[in-house]
Amino acid sequence: MSDRSILLVEDDDIIAKVAQWRLNNLGYQVCGRAVSGAEAMELVVKHKPNLVLMDINIKGEIDGIETAKMIKKGFNIPVIYVTSHSEGETLERAKETKPDGFIVKPFDDNDLRVAIGLALK
Repeated sequence: MSDRSILLVEDDDIIAKVAQWRLNNLGYQVCGRAVSGAEAMELVVKHKPNLVLMDINIKGEIDGIETAKMIKKGFNIPVIYVTSHSEGETLERAKETKPDGFIVKPFDDNDLRVAIGLALK
């Protein structure tokens, strides 16, 4: 994969399509999309992306925060959370994982460009 390879973990089809379109327009390659933590882990092993955009509330047994912990520990891949939950317990749990960025939905191209640029440095 190129150094611009991103795994998208998002269970909402519309948000995923918009995110992929925005990422492609910014010059990034989306190497895959996962809707659950288990699927995300499979795709990380298969594609070894340079970065993961992780929704916090995803389908399956484990949420995005737990999935991010496993990705960061096992693969040392930067993770940026993309979520509509930006306060309270969710934010505190997310901060414990030392994310490489945090984008609040709805987001625009500039939000992605800045967060990804900082995370990949």
